[in-house]
Amino acid sequence: MTTESDFLVIGSGIAGLSVALKLAQHGSVAIITKKEEAESNTNYAQGGIAAVIAKDDSFEIHISDTLKAGAGLCNKDAVNTLVQQGPNRVNELVKWGTEFSRKTDSTRNGFDLGREGGHSKNRIVHARDLTGREVENSLLDAIKAHPEIRIYEEHCAIELITEHHIRRKSLPSSADTVHCWGAYVLDTASGSIKMFLSKYTILATGGCGQVYLHTTNPKIATGDGIAMAFRAGARIANLEFMQFHPTTLFHQKADSFLISEAVRGFGGVLKTKDGAKFMENYHSMGSLAPRDIVARAIDAELKKRGENCVYLDITHLDADALIDRFPHIYAKCLSYNIDITKQPIPVVPAAHYMCGGVETDINGRTNIANLYACGEVACTGVHGANRLASNSLLEAVVFSHQIYRNILDQKDRISTVHFPEIQAWDDSGTFNQEEWILIQHDKEEIQSLMWDYVGIVRSNLRLQRAQRRVNLICNEIEKFYKKTKITEGLLELRNLAFTAKLIINCALHRKESRGLHYTTDYPETDDENWQKDTVVYRRNKNHKILIIQD
Repeated sequence: MTTESDFLVIGSGIAGLSVALKLAQHGSVAIITKKEEAESNTNYAQGGIAAVIAKDDSFEIHISDTLKAGAGLCNKDAVNTLVQQGPNRVNELVKWGTEFSRKTDSTRNGFDLGREGGHSKNRIVHARDLTGREVENSLLDAIKAHPEIRIYEEHCAIELITEHHIRRKSLPSSADTVHCWGAYVLDTASGSIKMFLSKYTILATGGCGQVYLHTTNPKIATGDGIAMAFRAGARIANLEFMQFHPTTLFHQKADSFLISEAVRGFGGVLKTKDGAKFMENYHSMGSLAPRDIVARAIDAELKKRGENCVYLDITHLDADALIDRFPHIYAKCLSYNIDITKQPIPVVPAAHYMCGGVETDINGRTNIANLYACGEVACTGVHGANRLASNSLLEAVVFSHQIYRNILDQKDRISTVHFPEIQAWDDSGTFNQEEWILIQHDKEEIQSLMWDYVGIVRSNLRLQRAQRRVNLICNEIEKFYKKTKITEGLLELRNLAFTAKLIINCALHRKESRGLHYTTDYPETDDENWQKDTVVYRRNKNHKILIIQD
């Protein structure tokens, strides 16, 4: 079965949905998503969207805060674009129906602006502590009302379609340039494999937190976009910079439930088990220090004390105000018999956000023609070595808008594009149930290896040990994949394993400590030799990894 559209969006988070809404003004849009339409990292984002709205704030201050958090690796042009578009993109979300928390205050244009770690001003627009869900739902409502958009749920992208999949006689004249013509997609409900052909393809697949044992990400965040783009020949950048959120609920049944950074911005204080404050020993901003510093500080305190968690104390604040500002967090903690108005919250770090990804320019373009990327799957240069809190949802709407504007400049070309003759997917082979059972443990092994050896604090020894084992697992999975009919679980396992492999390679290559990448073998930051991006790309058809630095 073949589906043709002007635009194919892979992923249904804030980045994918917002670009789909805009592109639908100029052609047909197909959105494919692995699970239900609302299942995405966006839906779990609690904090909010950073934007310069208050009268005592400025673009210059927000830019400075972002660059400082990024530890010398931010692309300044990308940061300028991000910050200067912020207010317009927030107002656009309001027009689409997003209801942000409000406050009667003329200095803040009616918004209840919060503050989070690394920000020197109150600039977080939020919908209490469920901002992501509110944004996602408003965008979905607008999407469903649009006749040019169709969402395909329970559809998993397998591979991007490039020149490798075109019958030779139908290759376009510019065959030396790699193009993307859509994707092969698994319909998990029927088990059939479809071709989704498109004139422009936008990767908006989200992150890869499931590579780690403990993560705030949903089950679908298995690095699919990164792995697919790499296999297609895209450049991937800065995967060594995985952000660990400092505060997730420490409870065996909580599944790394996120305690928003906004809780610290509201006045929460990090303490050890004996009630002692400790963040002042690590940074002048105390509990409001940037995330990389807070996560490493917690990691150090836990190792030094031999304890399992630290505590986020907000019991000194007004109880009614806390419940009103964080109703979801309050209810969730209370379900585990933790009353946050009376008891400090036990917290530990967990993998949260990938600051690297598919390398793009300021317009969201990858090095593959007609392939764009936005949201967490992309590396726009905004986050550098460490993301400033609440810049992620902002990045998603700003750079999806950049993609829209870039494609709009080419709108006269849309009607003239003709698809080449694409080869049908060959799924010949047999499925061996016993062998599948034998390799299911690979996912847990990869997650444990990444958590133990490629976590908050790293070393050459740990990274090399992880590399040897993950390489073996990747080879086993690849052999099995080539002789087996595809399932959703196998696709995710393959992508997760390969993304882990790329992360390890990037981490081994960087011989310094910077931002989210801290190694005991090179504890200092080396601007002279390492103030540049780590870029990996496919060298040949066997997926050999070539690493350079730009």
